[in-house]
Amino acid sequence: MTLPAALTQFLASVHPYDSLPDSVLASVAEVCDVLTLDAGEAVFAVGDTVAHLYIIVEGEIEITDETGAQLSILGTRNSFGERALLRGALASRTATVTAAATMIVLPSDTLFTLIDTHAAVAKFFDRRPSPRGNTNDLGTLQIAKLMTRDPVICPPDTPIRKAAALMHARRISSICVGTPAQFQGIVTLRDMNSRVIAEGMDPTAPISTIMTTDPLTLAPQALVTDVLHLMVERGIGHVPIVTGGALQGIVTQTDLTRAQAKSSAELVGRVAKAASAEEMARATAEIPQVLVQLVDAGNRHEVITRLITDIADTATRRLLALAEQTLGPPPVPYVWLACGSQGRQEQTGVSDQDNCLILSDAMSDADMPYFAALAKIVSDGLDVCGYFYCPGDMMATNPRWCQPLKVWREYFQSWIAKPNPEAQMLASVMFDLRPIGGDDSLFNDLQRETLEASSKNSIFRAHMISNSLKHQPPLGLLRGLATIRSGDHRNQLDLKHNGVVPIVDLGRIYTLQGKLLPVNTRARLEAAIAAGAVSSSGGADLLDAYDLVANLRLKHQADQIRSGQDPSNYLDPSTLSDFERSHLRDAFVVVKTMQSAAGSGKGALG
Repeated sequence: MTLPAALTQFLASVHPYDSLPDSVLASVAEVCDVLTLDAGEAVFAVGDTVAHLYIIVEGEIEITDETGAQLSILGTRNSFGERALLRGALASRTATVTAAATMIVLPSDTLFTLIDTHAAVAKFFDRRPSPRGNTNDLGTLQIAKLMTRDPVICPPDTPIRKAAALMHARRISSICVGTPAQFQGIVTLRDMNSRVIAEGMDPTAPISTIMTTDPLTLAPQALVTDVLHLMVERGIGHVPIVTGGALQGIVTQTDLTRAQAKSSAELVGRVAKAASAEEMARATAEIPQVLVQLVDAGNRHEVITRLITDIADTATRRLLALAEQTLGPPPVPYVWLACGSQGRQEQTGVSDQDNCLILSDAMSDADMPYFAALAKIVSDGLDVCGYFYCPGDMMATNPRWCQPLKVWREYFQSWIAKPNPEAQMLASVMFDLRPIGGDDSLFNDLQRETLEASSKNSIFRAHMISNSLKHQPPLGLLRGLATIRSGDHRNQLDLKHNGVVPIVDLGRIYTLQGKLLPVNTRARLEAAIAAGAVSSSGGADLLDAYDLVANLRLKHQADQIRSGQDPSNYLDPSTLSDFERSHLRDAFVVVKTMQSAAGSGKGALG
């Protein structure tokens, strides 16, 4: 048998190359080389330029990080080198032969051609973060790439007639008010019709008299889908894009006519207009199919979970509105907050509810029945919609979690001052709070004060680090995958508690160390890298690990939904390919390494 024929035969037994047509597989084999090395020889080292993907035919390869710590041992049909290829061709790991090895050497150009032309190969390698990922899906683009820059803006003392003439001349449906450095408000054609023409207002009056002050805005980093959801839920057609009070651009409904996130936006719209929890439930019942569509479209996990969480947020706000319609206006200001996966904007196809209420300190005991009734209406409604009651009773219906701001301050102060096991558990949950409805100002100062206090208390941080290490990645002897040993999920992996949660816990620790405001785990990791709360190499590895585990978890849930099962977090690793198992193991080793660094007192800087 000729060498190309032998290579073709071997590649046909390795996924994803087994999905290629025979003619393509033969042409791939023609450009491949074979490399044979003895034990002790290095294939490449940290900092080397990597130009090939290596596929092991026989033998054993050890992968180590820049410190020499072993990450994995690879054997027959495992691949390595793609990490460097997909992240700039410079190796961040060393590959050393530990048992005489023979490898197929696939040129990088050929690999990229296969990724660009064969969906199965693209999907396989896009499991790992890559600059070659899906960036053409309009719905998942950042607003900065779509917004109209330098929108028309006029001073607040501009006469209404002059502003209207400017809008007519520029053929625009809105005009911003203020200065580029200090955005103050917006006026739309609808405002002109309803507030000037219909009401007969003096057209020489200043534009500020009819503008919408403090309108809903988004930051340039938000997704196009965030704009679409905001417009559908709030019934608005213009969203200014603002950073630190400065106007960066504007997005209108016209800009979104080709947005590709229609399915989740439709659910948001239906939920936002629902007259009852039962009507909402008919929309939220379609979330599993939306999840499947989003996974099949190739969206990354942080996009999918964000869109799924948007639906829960909308349901919560709509239930709050319905509760106020029933009970009347609230006696004092309040803010409804979500924690857990909703708080972090990381909901999947499996979610319960975790929430609480912070009330104004102006409240009295006589006001409590109102908020108890409001909490019951909202929590019962969320349960009807499929967001089941929290087994640990971390809900606003529990009087402990429906308290004035001063009590919440006391809670956090006591947890930080005396971090006993219960305090550690509660702090872990409550550090993931995110306002959903009501008066955000009741929470913003509390969040900053708490981060400041926790960052100064080394004993509290040490206890929180210890608590975060309770969830360990599923690694057994020789760092193989360790499955559940008994029960209904015997021989399966728990991708939530042993996969995602350990990374979520590390992200929270970095937040405390760096006094960082993000609540979303991926945003926390990125902020920690930028702030130096974690080393750039360690942080990049942890991001990769998180992306791989979280993407795999969503794909698994989508597969279950397609087959008619309820989605779960339990995966049988025997259903994975050798490649997938190898890199899942690598991801868990990264998590274990970062946990060890945190637990050793080095934080994440080791």
